[in-house]
Amino acid sequence: MVFKNTLLAFAIIGLLVGCGNQSATKTEQNVEQPVASTTDTTASKQQGIIEFEESAFDFGKVKEGAVVEHIFKFKNTGAAPVILSQVSASCGCTTPDFTKEPVLPGKVGEIKVSFNSLGQVGNQQKIVTVSSNAENRVTTIQIKGVVEE
Repeated sequence: MVFKNTLLAFAIIGLLVGCGNQSATKTEQNVEQPVASTTDTTASKQQGIIEFEESAFDFGKVKEGAVVEHIFKFKNTGAAPVILSQVSASCGCTTPDFTKEPVLPGKVGEIKVSFNSLGQVGNQQKIVTVSSNAENRVTTIQIKGVVEE
């Protein structure tokens, strides 16, 4: 009889302890999820946003060998500084140079694109890919026109 009572006591204690742990686990999960989603929402509101004045420049017609340059200006319309991490062209004949400093909210940055038309006769469309920490992480601009012999 004592053995049965001891066994019953251990079973009840095990049940109570087991239920207590499940309750604590559920409470921890409920607390953690809202905090994570609040942080994610705040982070998305605290990003920079790149807005170009123009996304394409048409240089018209030029003679082969001419170097065409154009400056693309963009404004950071977001709430955090924008840092351009990489600006690359689709062709070796096109060279980008860009603002290296962080562009603060409300301020303007620049990307200067130079196109060397030597050996590039015909219709041209060169894409420049801009990578940054902005909300729109990767965006493109283009320079296009016709190179005549």
